[in-house]
Amino acid sequence: MARIAVILTDDFEDSEYTEPAKAFREKGHELIHIGIEAGQTVQGKKSQTPVKIDKSVGEAKIADFDALLIPGGYSPDKLRIHEDAVRFAGDFVKSDKPVFAICHAAQLLITAQVVKGRRMTGYKSVKQDIKNAGAEFLDQEVVVDGNLVSSRNPGDIPAFIEESMKKLA
Repeated sequence: MARIAVILTDDFEDSEYTEPAKAFREKGHELIHIGIEAGQTVQGKKSQTPVKIDKSVGEAKIADFDALLIPGGYSPDKLRIHEDAVRFAGDFVKSDKPVFAICHAAQLLITAQVVKGRRMTGYKSVKQDIKNAGAEFLDQEVVVDGNLVSSRNPGDIPAFIEESMKKLA
């Protein structure tokens, strides 16, 4: 089964973490929570879902994981001010391992400068940012472009999970 890195910090969109996490665990995949500081507990923005950070992004190694999940909410915007988080996300995309990005997750990938020439989607408020970064924005519930699976918002979670599972198969 796959080891999935989940990069997040405070104010992630609860459902964009909890629903994929539940689906991945039900299929036997392991989740490792990556954040700014190991041992810290971060919380979702709506339901205050608590998530304990297993490993700091500075010590996390891409070779230890099979895929990356980036939940949306305010978390990606907060993460992109940390060089290690930007590097980790960018290097993960470049590794050709699956990257699952939903809603505002595009913000972290834009800062990592790894979306140019890609096809993707994201929350409507980051549509222009995605385009300005050189990606083709598609207003669809899920877009798969190579190793990148992206979705727009919590309403797209079922399709997002379905396509993510295909990448893990």
